[in-house]
Amino acid sequence: MTGRPEVLFPLFAQMTVLDGIGPKTAQALEGAGQTAPRDLLMTLPHSGIDRALRSTVQGADFPGVVTVAVTIGQHRPPRSRGGAYRVTVTDAATAFQIVFFHARGDYVQKLLPTGQRRIVSGRVELFDGMAQMVHPDHVLPEDEAGELPAFEPVYPLTGSVTQRVMTRAVRDALSRAPELDEWIDPAQKAKEDWPDWQDALRAAHAPQAASDLSPNARARQRLAYDEFLAHQITLALARAKRRRAPGLESHGNGRLRSRVLASLPYAPTGAQSRAMDEISADMARPQRMNRLLQGDVGAGKTLVAFMALLTAVEAGGQGVLMAPTSILALQHLENLKPLAEDAGVVLEILTGRDKGTERTSKLKALARGDIQILVGTHAVFQDDVTFSELRIAIVDEQHRFGVRQRLKLGEKGIAADVLVMTATPIPRSLALAQYGDMDVSVLDEKPPGRKPVKTALISSDRMDEVVAHLRDAVAQGRQAYWVCPLVEESEVVDLAAAEDRYKHLRAVFDEAQIGLVHGQMPHPERDATMARFQAGEIKVLVATTVIEVGVNVPNATIMVIERAEHFGLAQLHQLRGRVGRGDQASTCLLMYQPPLGEAGAQRLKTLRETEDGFRISEVDLEMRGAGDVIGTAQSGVPRFRIADLEHQAALMAVAQSDARRLLNDDPDLTSPRGQAARILLWLMRQDEAIRLISVG
Repeated sequence: MTGRPEVLFPLFAQMTVLDGIGPKTAQALEGAGQTAPRDLLMTLPHSGIDRALRSTVQGADFPGVVTVAVTIGQHRPPRSRGGAYRVTVTDAATAFQIVFFHARGDYVQKLLPTGQRRIVSGRVELFDGMAQMVHPDHVLPEDEAGELPAFEPVYPLTGSVTQRVMTRAVRDALSRAPELDEWIDPAQKAKEDWPDWQDALRAAHAPQAASDLSPNARARQRLAYDEFLAHQITLALARAKRRRAPGLESHGNGRLRSRVLASLPYAPTGAQSRAMDEISADMARPQRMNRLLQGDVGAGKTLVAFMALLTAVEAGGQGVLMAPTSILALQHLENLKPLAEDAGVVLEILTGRDKGTERTSKLKALARGDIQILVGTHAVFQDDVTFSELRIAIVDEQHRFGVRQRLKLGEKGIAADVLVMTATPIPRSLALAQYGDMDVSVLDEKPPGRKPVKTALISSDRMDEVVAHLRDAVAQGRQAYWVCPLVEESEVVDLAAAEDRYKHLRAVFDEAQIGLVHGQMPHPERDATMARFQAGEIKVLVATTVIEVGVNVPNATIMVIERAEHFGLAQLHQLRGRVGRGDQASTCLLMYQPPLGEAGAQRLKTLRETEDGFRISEVDLEMRGAGDVIGTAQSGVPRFRIADLEHQAALMAVAQSDARRLLNDDPDLTSPRGQAARILLWLMRQDEAIRLISVG
């Protein structure tokens, strides 16, 4: 398939071919990402107006839209310029007024000729006891009443584009929608009683009642499923392409792993053991592993990852663990060093800060195979870094590690297995959207000995009590984090708030006991402060949200989050996960500024009631919607035009199994349904997938 199929040409024409769209309107629509008729078809009405014909305005709900047949009576032009032009009209039961401002008399005379009958529709309000319709939306001769839908769709608009222009253009785009062969599995379509694609579009653009606007309306469900299916076929193609690429079979003998497990003071949880088995089974297969290890804060992902690295070493190869920042890479190094010593393997770190001879000697040792496990940042993917025999690459906490980047790992000529770890519990629907090309292992149990973190809500009026509580804790040798408010998404303003709090606390504590870290700090300075906190010299660390991911200080048992109502649920959950890492009881204080809004109260209450990250992520999704939960900066999650990840999550799972089954039965998409699926990919602009088929 070299180019777009001819049957879709009308849907990918210039916008200006559509009725009522000139160059200027086309430009306004382009600003909203609507560049072809296909995009208008995928822009569904978000609400509707009841325009069912009534016999009279009497008894209607005011203010509100009313549609009624009237006889036109007397015209009263305005007394002064720009005043109200009034026309009295009579329906079947009463008289009322139609009012225009700044209208030309000849225009109104022509629109509403005295003595004639017209259908008028618009918003009616009571003014001095008299019903008035100001600037009617529609005025039609009685014989054209059928042209006014009883329920008029309302579209989301951009710039200067009006409802009228949008409605006309969509109507024209609908007339260009061709009949297409069915790409949905016939059994699935019959089970849900979904309409054909063309009928679904027509129905979605012509709702008959408010219920037709719901994500559960059959036409909308079908169109959402089309988007999910195209997305999941793309992910399944990426998965199939990777599986076709030759992988390395890594058969470990368990020698190193059993040493480490024997040295641990506890047994792994059931979830950890299950994940370890899934990963070692994947590594032994001839296809490349591509797995996501999803676990809540403190669920013990590091041990599972280390076992995978040891399997690679047992099989005679090397493993690499990549973290997003140097500070996290260093922390992995510290956590893994004792385990590596127990196993008797050589572990080294490589970050962008390694320079000169030190870097050169590490690179040589790596190429010789003397370094068995490498921990590093993404610097390990620079061109001069070569491994002797890399068998597994583990990527930690990488939101921005989307499908494209995962494919890139393979393009570097590395046949290594890939394991992506995340401590952000993602609701299942989002995990399928972002990581649908991967197999997933979930750690849903906490390791033994982890004490729950006590979470309390406290008003900012009680700041002095919080500071006194902190003073007692520090006197007992404990440490604390103090996270400053997100004032706005501006580091500068956030920083000012953090510096003020730092000064305030410095006046209360011994100056050497207080540290400050923020995003504007040079890296070495930030690392030095964190190191002093980890060593216990700094007792209270004042921070902006830079400490969100990964830092491990077991002696820190108090987390104060100021203006907690401004943070997202997932972020609060991540921050709370910084404490409760040692054997002492820990506390998280959520300080809020009264009065608390409804959404803020719900977020903080959820956090107080549960520590289950997956439950928290589901609430977060319900409250904020998919785009915000993942953050728009993330390349991993697609933007759907019709599909709604919050309300149609179940469809995503069906689409995934459907797509995988389709490619299993028809890997090159050459069957009749496969050919239809190719058309779907072009229709949904899935260029990545189309490239994968063509290079397939």
